[in-house]
Amino acid sequence: MKQVWYLECVNLFKIICPHQYKDYKHTHTLDAYNKKDYIYFDEDASQTVYLINSGKVKLGYYTEDGKEIVKSILSKGEVFGEKAFLGEEKRNEFAQSIDSKTVICPIPVTTLQNMMKDNTSFALSFYKLIGFRIKKLERRLEILLFKDVRKRTIEFIDELKEEFGNKLNNGEIVIRHPYSQKEIASLIGTSRPSLNIVINDLKNENYLSFNGKEIILKNT
Repeated sequence: MKQVWYLECVNLFKIICPHQYKDYKHTHTLDAYNKKDYIYFDEDASQTVYLINSGKVKLGYYTEDGKEIVKSILSKGEVFGEKAFLGEEKRNEFAQSIDSKTVICPIPVTTLQNMMKDNTSFALSFYKLIGFRIKKLERRLEILLFKDVRKRTIEFIDELKEEFGNKLNNGEIVIRHPYSQKEIASLIGTSRPSLNIVINDLKNENYLSFNGKEIILKNT
């Protein structure tokens, strides 16, 4: 199961991107965004689906008192804005680049509809990619609703293990992932200091070592 989710998303990107199809390649572009640039805002017209070629994108919304809620952080090979294809007229979230070199493949809904009519394998791949997104969001929601900070942290690390983990010869598992510590805290609905406390406890228990974007699981 190692890295199956991540690898399948990257491979599906190669199938889904219009650049891969002769009839669409000449009319299609890749858009580059700097860190903190917005791809779209809440209430914007919903007419485009996006694929991430490189970099990272944060999806979220703001509460009435101005607090930012992060729904997900996506990286290469993942799709977002897909509700435009499902009939959404206005966005109910924002999408923001959080990498200095984010490159995105935008697909207008009309183009996507035509591509799905012309190519059955494309249609199946697109629905599969949406399925991955829904499954990931469901797991994240379950973690947020029913777990304390320690359990949320451990289960998020388990999720990272499934996506990015590699087993070492000594039996440990190394996880090289794309998230900063601040991003992890946002995704599991806690503060960075609270996350640090849990991580330090797990280090002291010899459960893991944590060094930036590399985690090594010791008790596997």
